[in-house]
Order: sequence, then C-alpha cells, then structure tokens
Amino acid sequence: MAKKKNNDNYIWRDRKRIIFGLPWSFTVYMLEEEKLLVSSGFLNKREDEVRLYRIMDLTLKRSFGERLFGLGTIHCCSADKSTPEFDIKRIKNSREVKNLISDMVEKQRELKRVSNREFMGDDEHELFD
Repeated sequence: MAKKKNNDNYIWRDRKRIIFGLPWSFTVYMLEEEKLLVSSGFLNKREDEVRLYRIMDLTLKRSFGERLFGLGTIHCCSADKSTPEFDIKRIKNSREVKNLISDMVEKQRELKRVSNREFMGDDEHELFD
C-alpha cells in the first residue's frame, strides 16, 4: 500500500481489481488529505468526491473470492447528499486502507470541529416527539 504522497498529492491511490486481483478496470480511488475521489468510466468519465469529515461509518467486507486474491471491499456511509453510500471495491490491503481512511476521517473531524451530532437531521427529532 502506498502511503506516501506522490506528485498528485494523493496519500493513497488504487484501482478496482477484476478477476485474479488484476487492476484492469476504469475505476480509480484516490485519497487526499481532505477528500476521497472515485473516478470511473472509459468513454464517459465520472468523478465523485466525498469530504472525509462527512464519512460516518466504514465497513470492511471480504468475500471468499476476494480473500483468495488478497482483496477486500470497504463500504462507506456518509452524510453527503449525492453519495450517501458507496463502496471502494476489490482493493489490495483493504484492512490497512480502511484504517488509514478511518484515522484521516477522525483527523478531519477534529480539525473542522465536527461531531456526529451535526449529521443528525430533523428525521431523528421526529422519533422523540
């Protein structure tokens, strides 16, 4: 896992893997200091961005097939309206990447002085009325 920043200022960068763990896909994950970027597509490109402080929960999932090839999928729940849930699919060193993202999420929350309470909407208040 590459934790060093390269010329593009990415702390971590990887591709979604296909069969046998080969990185032959058009989905690229890039982790910067303040955000996670997901770029996908070949002819029609799409880039989604999620600010790290908005990520609320991370779950590591590793199917039998993924474990055979040293891969894993990280499921992310966020407070972002355009991407409330997304997966970082079939990446190498998934446990280390999950821990890295988790640590960076906490760091960004501390820097921005954000807590989980700020993500609770009016729907939660209706439960107690």
